[in-house]
Amino acid sequence: MTSVPVLLDLLHGCCPHCACASLLEDSSIKNLSVFLLCGGKKKTHPDSVSHVNALLLGSSSSRSSSCGRSVHVLDARSVADSLFRFKLNLDQRDLSDVRVVTSERGRARLQRYQAQLFTAVYTFTYVICNVTSCPTCPVDHAPHTHSPTAGVQQDEDPEEEGDVDEDVTSFVQQLPSLNGPIRILHSTLIPDMFGHGFSCRGGGVSSIATLSSLNLFCSNKRRDPAAIVTENRRRLALQAGFHPLTFTLTKVNHGCAVWVVCQQPEPESYDAMVTARPGLCLAAPGADCLTLLFAEPQTGAMGVAHAGWRGTLLGVAVATVEAMVTALGCRAGDVLVAMGPSVGRCCFALSREHAVEFTHIHSECVSDTHAHTPHVDLRKANRVLLERVGVRPEHIQDDTDTQRPLVTHCSACNQQHFYSHTRDGTQFGTQAGFIWIKER
Repeated sequence: MTSVPVLLDLLHGCCPHCACASLLEDSSIKNLSVFLLCGGKKKTHPDSVSHVNALLLGSSSSRSSSCGRSVHVLDARSVADSLFRFKLNLDQRDLSDVRVVTSERGRARLQRYQAQLFTAVYTFTYVICNVTSCPTCPVDHAPHTHSPTAGVQQDEDPEEEGDVDEDVTSFVQQLPSLNGPIRILHSTLIPDMFGHGFSCRGGGVSSIATLSSLNLFCSNKRRDPAAIVTENRRRLALQAGFHPLTFTLTKVNHGCAVWVVCQQPEPESYDAMVTARPGLCLAAPGADCLTLLFAEPQTGAMGVAHAGWRGTLLGVAVATVEAMVTALGCRAGDVLVAMGPSVGRCCFALSREHAVEFTHIHSECVSDTHAHTPHVDLRKANRVLLERVGVRPEHIQDDTDTQRPLVTHCSACNQQHFYSHTRDGTQFGTQAGFIWIKER
């Protein structure tokens, strides 16, 4: 039977005695697994921890017992560290429903941590148990749990004075890099006036197997939280050479909308961006979908596009070039396009109904049209469409370009270096192609 994880907050005025009593009386909870939140600059008094152990485990102070209960102490140096260890335990056991026993004050603070260290995959149910006047509690909690009624002057520190952001940021920046150093692929087609690259998956701090370790996108459907993804982006920026706060990712809708940055209001969703303004790093996500970088050295314009199979059929690459021409004064024949890591024809198949649409672009886009799920070449389709809109063939780098170092690797074939939705399923990570105009 699956255990029920309970986070018992001993830092923010929660009564251990009453909390344990309510847990033991709740018949809906089986295989009780309690995590005592004690960590931080202000440690919980040891008597409180011992008291909880005694209540939940009987006379034994061990962390497990024959009745299916277990107690785990989260006593790291910061609240963020303690909560992150709690999250890692949940992830290892593939759990997502959590009961949190805390005070009103604790709930307000823990919800701020929850927003940064967890995602909507996790469901938190808060049970309020305040310390006011509890004659049955054998432990004097007021000096140790920082109850609002204790009347104790609080020292200033991030955890007690509201700086949750500082606590979380400081913690994630100290996490060790996983899976080797950060590796960035560069296209020799893009001139040096632009900084650019295609990220790989090593060197970040994401710990879940399919997201490890330089995942660059946070989703309500995945377990990688905002704080971890923000830290991954920061480390990528430091390695690549752009400012982390300038990193601007397309708001993907698998369509063909293009945002002309600084000239138009930002749309609700868009799969491509173009601009000629320095100081911005444009980025497009990918995890099988094609990421394209656009550079036009004559005008100094640049762009990015995310082209999945739907976006390819809708012409997002063509729409990007057309936006550079009409809004930024570029000539299509001067635009350079580099295609990044993406799923190759070898690993990408669609239903026959959708695959046949690619034959209307070019017959060579689909190799086995009579199969139930024909294989489709997204790179070929985008190359053909780009050439039709006026981009010169030699100005396009893809997997057919043998004169330059390869950047258009198959994301599904190369598990060590790239994320892949096709290969990894719903908990997949995200790499990105990015470009910026260097300061002159």
